[in-house]
Amino acid sequence: MNNVEYNVINSTVNSVNMNVVTANELKLKGVGALEQALKNESEAIISVRGKPRFVVMDEAQYEYLRDCELSAAIAESKADIAAGRYAVETADAHMKRLKRELADEL
Repeated sequence: MNNVEYNVINSTVNSVNMNVVTANELKLKGVGALEQALKNESEAIISVRGKPRFVVMDEAQYEYLRDCELSAAIAESKADIAAGRYAVETADAHMKRLKRELADEL
């Protein structure tokens, strides 16, 4: 991660007041540090050597984000179908087409 990326992430984290747990705090307090960080927020950052490294969230937030991903994938698929961006073919024809497309990319 370069300095620009780090600054963008750092300013984003600071602007949303996301809780930050240091790796050292996590080492000393264990899961209790995460529980405290997640008490009033749905997500927390774990920083390592002063840089954001991991995001921790409770299970409900994770399930919500997964639902959002799946909803977006369904909407994208429906848009592809509506625009005619699909193929009807046998499994063998599909595999041959994929192999051709992969060979063309190399």
